[in-house]
Amino acid sequence: MKLLRHDLHTLTGAYALDAIDGVERERFEHHLNRCQSCGQEVRGLQETATRLALAVARVPPPGLKAAVLAGAARTRQHSPLSDTRPTAEPRLVRRPRVAVAFAAVATVLVVVLAVALVLQRRQLNSERAEQRAVAAVLAAPDARILTGPASVGGTATIVVAARRHELVFTSAGLPVLASSKVYQLWLIGPSGAASAGLLPEASQGRTAPVLASGLVPGDEVGVTVEPAGGTRQPTTKPIVLIKVAS
Repeated sequence: MKLLRHDLHTLTGAYALDAIDGVERERFEHHLNRCQSCGQEVRGLQETATRLALAVARVPPPGLKAAVLAGAARTRQHSPLSDTRPTAEPRLVRRPRVAVAFAAVATVLVVVLAVALVLQRRQLNSERAEQRAVAAVLAAPDARILTGPASVGGTATIVVAARRHELVFTSAGLPVLASSKVYQLWLIGPSGAASAGLLPEASQGRTAPVLASGLVPGDEVGVTVEPAGGTRQPTTKPIVLIKVAS
């Protein structure tokens, strides 16, 4: 399908995520050389995409590889060779209690490791689904980046996809809270405030991205400090308040 010239402006998000190739990519790169606004938008989206990717990076749980290898080393891989020599009469072979106990422990270990691997796979699948949802917001044709300062120090950045009624929130430099407190994200409109989730603990001064749904024109994005676990309604004055233009 041949893209019209004005359609090229809608590819900034997809190009920033390296989601187009071939002739389409060549045409857009040719367009970038002549369109200053698209160039600025692509650079902003690439910077945000890089920041979000670094924020959501995860490593396998510590000790998982060592536990699997240790379990394999303690588990007998082959059955012992049977004695094929004829005997005068059948004998009852009794397994030592130690061997029975070992077999029970090995079975439990295998079950525990299997459950851990299943849970890890589910967590990875969930994280991948969330990352795809975040990428969809970044690649939205109408994606916009807004930033604002926090009254306690630090900054907040949101990527808004108004047509999807979604946004992605990240922050940098917010003060570390006591274990009894948490930062909570809100969508604040004329009818009140709706919780959009809790901000995860910061890593190297940055919080991992939070995907918020249900955005409507005229909403403001706010962050408050709340008791651990969050609240149904804000109990403190927002430390961040960013107006999302309709």
